[in-house]
Amino acid sequence: MTPDDVRLTPAELGVPLGERATLVQFSTPFCAPCRAARRTLERVVATDDGVAHVEVDVAARTDLGERFDVTVTPTVLVLDARGTVVRRASGAPTLAQARAAVALAAAAPTPGA
Repeated sequence: MTPDDVRLTPAELGVPLGERATLVQFSTPFCAPCRAARRTLERVVATDDGVAHVEVDVAARTDLGERFDVTVTPTVLVLDARGTVVRRASGAPTLAQARAAVALAAAAPTPGA
């Protein structure tokens, strides 16, 4: 993988990245665990400053699904402030797992620091 393979930009996602972390959820329309993941990730965003959540329909964005080898939904990528993937999980995360992943992303070194 090249560095671009492990990084996502706001242009690719269609939304700004979170100041601390971004939770990218790959979903499909009829996926029940995806709804549970969405609720959990939205709760993290509501209670943690600087965290963004974006849901990507893997059927509509096959380019991203293939690039990140998404074979099951939900798949969640956790990005640091620069858009670098620091964590990946398949299935609906628990609130504790999501918060721990955000903490990991927020602790990632920033360029020039």
